[in-house]
Amino acid sequence: MSHMPSKSDILRWIADNPTLTSKRDIAKAFGIKGAARIDLKRLLRELEEEGHLEKRKKTYRDPDRLPPVSVLQISGQTSDGDLTAKPLEWHGEGVEPVVLLVPRASDPALGEGDRILARLQEIQGEAHHYEARLIRRIGTNPRKVLGVFRKGEEGGRIVPIDKGDGKEWQVPSDATGGARDGELVEAEQSGPKGRMGLPRARIVERLGDPSAPKAVSLIAIHQHGIPDEFPDEVIAEADRMKPAGLKGREDLRDLPLVTIDPSDARDHDDAVWAHEDDDPRNEGGHVIWVAIADVAHYVTAGSALDAEARKRGNSSYFPDRVVPMLPDRLSGDLCSLHEGVPRACIAVRMQIDAHGEKIGHRFLRGLMRSAASLDYHEVQQAADGSPNDRCAPLLDEVIAPLYAAHDALAKARKRRQPLDLDLPERKVVLSDEGKVLSVNFADRLDAHKLIEEFMVLANVAAAETLIARKSPLLFRVHEEPPPEKLDSLRDVAEAAGLTLAKGQVLRTSHLNALLHAAEDTDHSEVINMSTLRAMTQAYYAPSNFGHFGLALQAYAHFTSPIRRYADLVVHRALITAHGWGDDGLSPQEVERLEGTAEHISETERRSMTAERDTNDRYLAAFLSERVGEEFTGRISGVAKFGAFVRLDETGADGLIPVRSLGREFFHFDREAGTLTGADTGLTVALGQRVTVRLSEAAPVTGGLALDLVSIEGEDVPRGPSRQGGKPPRRKAAKAKRKSDQTKKKVKRSRR
Repeated sequence: MSHMPSKSDILRWIADNPTLTSKRDIAKAFGIKGAARIDLKRLLRELEEEGHLEKRKKTYRDPDRLPPVSVLQISGQTSDGDLTAKPLEWHGEGVEPVVLLVPRASDPALGEGDRILARLQEIQGEAHHYEARLIRRIGTNPRKVLGVFRKGEEGGRIVPIDKGDGKEWQVPSDATGGARDGELVEAEQSGPKGRMGLPRARIVERLGDPSAPKAVSLIAIHQHGIPDEFPDEVIAEADRMKPAGLKGREDLRDLPLVTIDPSDARDHDDAVWAHEDDDPRNEGGHVIWVAIADVAHYVTAGSALDAEARKRGNSSYFPDRVVPMLPDRLSGDLCSLHEGVPRACIAVRMQIDAHGEKIGHRFLRGLMRSAASLDYHEVQQAADGSPNDRCAPLLDEVIAPLYAAHDALAKARKRRQPLDLDLPERKVVLSDEGKVLSVNFADRLDAHKLIEEFMVLANVAAAETLIARKSPLLFRVHEEPPPEKLDSLRDVAEAAGLTLAKGQVLRTSHLNALLHAAEDTDHSEVINMSTLRAMTQAYYAPSNFGHFGLALQAYAHFTSPIRRYADLVVHRALITAHGWGDDGLSPQEVERLEGTAEHISETERRSMTAERDTNDRYLAAFLSERVGEEFTGRISGVAKFGAFVRLDETGADGLIPVRSLGREFFHFDREAGTLTGADTGLTVALGQRVTVRLSEAAPVTGGLALDLVSIEGEDVPRGPSRQGGKPPRRKAAKAKRKSDQTKKKVKRSRR
């Protein structure tokens, strides 16, 4: 096309190509060159003045877009009987979009006038503009139950799996959802007591065999007592919330802040931007912006929302679901920094010099609008020279400056020497039915490191600001390892021919030197695991004891108030310290900070345990079809009852019971961390390479039982049969004396 397009042509192009909306992109699309670009610029300016377009730096964007999660009201039906809805938070000036509801079989019946929270997808070429899937009906919060369905003559009953809930539920025949006897089901209350005196329920999801993968996370949630139902007053309070306006805030909507998250993220609570510092006194420096959702505006001290958030302490994440700290109305909508939607935030503007050292910062309460919701992989590909259509318009102004600022921060990190463990994170990939498709090790990209470093810097800035203003807060504390754990780490290092300095104040640089020495050797994994085990567990406290692992004197969590209550407390402290409003830290909260710190430290550990148990069960389910196969791995732990092995392929941990090691007595040396055979002298020690055979996989418990096939490439020798089933104690004592003599020799050589 070589002629000048009409205004409708331009608007149609922008609607069809939302990532190619710069003047250059539009000119290229319509073949406009030379002096004709002046006429194109005039058309674009007219469209902007008429309200059809909104100029955002060098790109144009249709302002009439709905956020991906929105509140709707059922408005009627189509001629085909499909429900339509109208958005209740429409901010555009154009024609209000038509939304078509796409129901699922488990959705409740809806009628005209019902208000719902829904997830939206924009549709092209249809009479409607969006399709919506129900999250929940607003104003209703039916109680849910997880249990085993027992079929009866007129429907059936649900026996809850929660040990503390002895009450059964009656399921009418038309509400069984096709569930079979013995299946695990999720149901919601559908009415008062029926004829049998039991509350009535409607099955909303069949989870099949209680030991099946799809049931795993739900069982863990109930076993560990993680609250997964919001009280009615909490839901009602969240539903009444309206988007925050500009009053009392700085307008940051013109800043090209972007969110960078995993590709499957459902909420976005932090946004970033960076650019070169134009201050002549900071040559080569950078300005970094970190904007965080202003949860404190909606969740105020003393409210029902606040009480429930404190009770939960944090969100819990599982391979197939999330148990959020806040209801969907907040976590997935008002407190999520969706692309192109105005959102309240608390932001920090930080200056760093050319060497990555922070030389200044200031906090502000603002209103922002995300320029794009990006994921780690597409950002990394763009930085590596292969931008997709979404990232190409942002490459020069947003992505390249982010990486330039990160390069400077990397220099400061290298000097600071935080603990640099290399422990790949495993990721369980599930099908829609909940079956484990694969277990992969998550990629570790520079894009991940970039966001992490920006968040660390913002957290440091929050701690420094509140300390300077003498404000109460919750610190993230990580104390140095205790002496006895360091001694154990030294023993492991010496067994690998490595050393860890002794007799001086321990610094993370000493541990990093050990990790670096083990890098690219057969001992790398065991040294990393042993170093991790030597660490104390981080926790929250109103007193500052520093953060050993990050090599920081003061650290506070500020960047995730959607999913961590500690961050919400820090946000409130910043609000009070800056005098931004009456929704800051209350005197009552200050008085109970110690109790809050202890409680949320416990809820964090609870979630970690539940998440770990869930992953173990999924891994056991994944491997249950491979019983009898051989796997390679490394000894990751030694105990009196056997040896633990971490499998190379999946990262799963299994146990070799001591009884399966051989027909002999095995002496356990706690100090050396070994099992030694009394007859053969076979020694099983931390870090050894082994081949094992999977003998049992129990998805219900997550346990894996292994048989030892070979160790360090050598077949396992088997001792003689035991007489009368009793271990040969005389030979056990002989093995112990030999071990003691070995330890004496080691001690003499150390002197």
